[in-house]
Amino acid sequence: MRKLHIGTSPLTNRIYAGNVLKDGLTWGNGKQDVTGNACAAVAQHVLETKAPVVVTCNGKPKYEITVRDLDA
Repeated sequence: MRKLHIGTSPLTNRIYAGNVLKDGLTWGNGKQDVTGNACAAVAQHVLETKAPVVVTCNGKPKYEITVRDLDA
């Protein structure tokens, strides 16, 4: 089974999930736009954590994500 790849398009700013070719850069057939679902899942994850979530890149803190529930 091939590894699932998730990435953001620099042209459209949409999040895609699917498989990439052996070069590791080119999307294979069947990539899907998962922007809404991915953002919702991250928001739910952060809300359940009940604290800001720090995202690291190369072992260093890079981003902090906070979420405010608009229905509360």
